[in-house]
Amino acid sequence: MQTTNLAQTVRTIISQQRVTDLHTHCFAPAFGYKLSIEKTQGAGLLLWGVDELVTYHYLIAELFRVVGADQITPDQFYGLSKIEQANLIWDELFIKRTPLSEACRGVITTLTKLGLDPNTQSLDPIRQWFSEQDVDSYIDRVMSVAGVDHIVMTNEVFDAAERKLWLSDAEALKRDSRFSPVLRIDKLLNDWPSVCQDLVELEYAVSEPVTPDTLAEIRRFLNDWLDRTEAIYVATSFGPEFRFVPDGSEPTECELIIEHALMPVLAERNLAWALMIGSVRGVNPRLGDAGDMCGKADISSLTNLALRFPENKFMATLLSRESQHELCIAARKFGNLLPFGCWWFLNNPSIIEEMTRERIELLGTSFSPQHSDARILDQLVYKWDHSRQVLSKVLTEKYEDLSRAGWIVTEEHIRNDAERLLRNNFRTFVGMDESAMLRVQKTGQ
Repeated sequence: MQTTNLAQTVRTIISQQRVTDLHTHCFAPAFGYKLSIEKTQGAGLLLWGVDELVTYHYLIAELFRVVGADQITPDQFYGLSKIEQANLIWDELFIKRTPLSEACRGVITTLTKLGLDPNTQSLDPIRQWFSEQDVDSYIDRVMSVAGVDHIVMTNEVFDAAERKLWLSDAEALKRDSRFSPVLRIDKLLNDWPSVCQDLVELEYAVSEPVTPDTLAEIRRFLNDWLDRTEAIYVATSFGPEFRFVPDGSEPTECELIIEHALMPVLAERNLAWALMIGSVRGVNPRLGDAGDMCGKADISSLTNLALRFPENKFMATLLSRESQHELCIAARKFGNLLPFGCWWFLNNPSIIEEMTRERIELLGTSFSPQHSDARILDQLVYKWDHSRQVLSKVLTEKYEDLSRAGWIVTEEHIRNDAERLLRNNFRTFVGMDESAMLRVQKTGQ
């Protein structure tokens, strides 16, 4: 292929390749959604619309970079209505200042790609447009604009509101073929004393000392909820202090549950475990969700897991930039470890570019470069638009290097690589297409 045509060919192929978004916080409409700022359908777990987009916690953090306590405090801000919050952020970050940050640019990209003009002093015309949208059709529109063929949810079993939905009508929550569930079990591994009481209330015979009988009940709990949700993998977020060190010392509650409950259940079901490591919660608690930070992960805990449980599959995304090279090296040693995404504070073009280049140099195409982590449906649009731009740039450079080395790069190579990176690596690793076939057989559809 001629070098002059290479960059355009890569951009075109990457832009056309549909994405399976392997980690989001978006929900199917059956989980409830906002009909408008004033009205909510059901539990309202699906968030969408301009006011949700503009008041996302990334932008709340940026707001308090530019306003002082003499103007508004965090407590006062959270006391405002959603519309008032959005108006304040729009005025401070988009009108008074140039929206240069990635979070601000993301709002602009999203509105523009949806056919809206972001160059407005007031959000009211944009609100009017959103109020005219049917949520079900709007999901299709967002997925089409974003080039996403499937959305993987995050389903918090220990969130009381969501758990109530699953217990009342699980089949209704699984009916939407655009979405797949993932069982999130943070509290089980991070806060056993609290979860122990939750499980007792759910009629599991557990005790705070993690005894063999308690471990058997935890396995029963996991199997019950994996059956109920038909989750395609299990996920857990940890702080940087997470350790798994089977060195003969007294194991922690977390280590016991991992080794004697979680790993055997997942191995039996051939399900992967996604570990997201490095979140430091509430560094500034006054900012709420905007007050979290990042820390460096202990990679040896990942390698310990991959070595001790070779029949299990592990996905990993780490929140600190400093952890990325070591994760790549670990993945070279363990085929049951899949690095994925540029998570949270790493989801900025300069860092995405650095991480993607490093991963390709060390792992070829045997990783999943990105996930949106979108909490607002509309964010799918900008997260994938911006990430595709970076991926195209890095791949073009690597194909040019390969051409100079003497290899003839074809369109077929590029298409195969794009499909692996944006869709098939993840789907194959978690057995997603096999799971879909089993669901079809089960329902007879």
